[in-house]
Amino acid sequence: MARTDVSIVVPAFNEEQIIVSSLQSIRDAMTAFEAVGWTCELIVCDNNSTDRTAELARSAGAAVVFEPVNQISRARNTGAAAANGAWLLFVDADSHPSRELFEDMADVVRAGWCVAGGSTVHVEHPGRIVALVAAFWNRISRLTRWAAGSFVFCEAAAFRQVGGFSLELFAAEEIDLFRKLKRLARRSGRSIQILHRHPLRTSGRKAQLYSPWEAARFALRTLVRRGRTLRSPEECFQWYDGRR
Repeated sequence: MARTDVSIVVPAFNEEQIIVSSLQSIRDAMTAFEAVGWTCELIVCDNNSTDRTAELARSAGAAVVFEPVNQISRARNTGAAAANGAWLLFVDADSHPSRELFEDMADVVRAGWCVAGGSTVHVEHPGRIVALVAAFWNRISRLTRWAAGSFVFCEAAAFRQVGGFSLELFAAEEIDLFRKLKRLARRSGRSIQILHRHPLRTSGRKAQLYSPWEAARFALRTLVRRGRTLRSPEECFQWYDGRR
C-alpha cells in the first residue's frame, strides 16, 4: 500500500447531529494539504455509537473503523492503528478546523523541526465564564506546549514510539501524551508547536449541557484526588454519559 502523508482521525460517539458538517469542514481544510502535494485519508472511529454516526460518516466519504469500548483514548488509538499516514492528525467531531489552520500545520511540518503539536481553541458562542476558561487554557497550552485534544498532530512514528494515548485515562489523555512527546522531542532535538494564528473553532456544548457547578465539582474532585478521577468513566461523566 502506498504511504499516505497525513491521516486525519476523528473519534465519534453518537455524533449524528454534527458529524456531516464537521467532516465537510475537515475536507475543505484538507485542500491546504493538497496544495502542497500531500496525500490524505480521513478516518472516523465509531466509538460504539447507537445512532447513525457510522452510516453518515461513510456517506460523507470517510473510512470508518469501530471501537467497542467507550473511551476517547481507545477511539483515537484504534483510528491511528488503521491509519497509513506518515503524520497523524486527530480532530474532534465537534470541531471545525479552517484551511488556514491546516496551512500553518503544513508549514511547521515541512520546516522539519516539529515532532508534534496542536492549536489554541476558539469556543463557539461562549458565555463569559467559558470565554475566560478558554483564554486561560490557550495561555497554558502555549506555555507548557500541551495541546487540546480537539486538535493534535504528531509524527506517526513518534506517536507509536511513546505508546499513543493512555488507556488508563478517560480524560486529560492528551496532556499525558504531550508529556511523553516533550521528552521524546528533547532527546531528538526537535520541537512541539502550538499553533495560534488561526485557532481551532470548537463546540461549546459542554457549557450548555452541564452547569458551572458540575464542571467546578469535577475540577475540585480531580485536584483533591490527585487526578484519580481521570481514570474513571463514571467520574468523567461529561465525556461519557451520552448527553448531546
